[in-house]
Amino acid sequence: MTALLIGIVLLAVSVGMCLPGGFNWWNDVLAFLRGSLPVIALLVGIVAVLVGIADIRDKKEAEKEEKEEKEEASAEKKNDVGKAAGSEKTE
Repeated sequence: MTALLIGIVLLAVSVGMCLPGGFNWWNDVLAFLRGSLPVIALLVGIVAVLVGIADIRDKKEAEKEEKEEKEEASAEKKNDVGKAAGSEKTE
């Protein structure tokens, strides 16, 4: 509850600092945002590239696992067919 109240107070103070008649820092805030936009874009781009690389690796790993599962399933079918044919011959 305390964090909520502190958050509301800080929001009100920050809005008051930017409004005309208060500290009138709106131009400074805009200058900061304009200056930080390229840095933010760079960081977002780096994160997007890392997420893309991780996604490609996950897809390759999933395909590899599916291939191994299919190979195991086909090997089990061959063993089951061989056992069934062998038991029919002994009867």
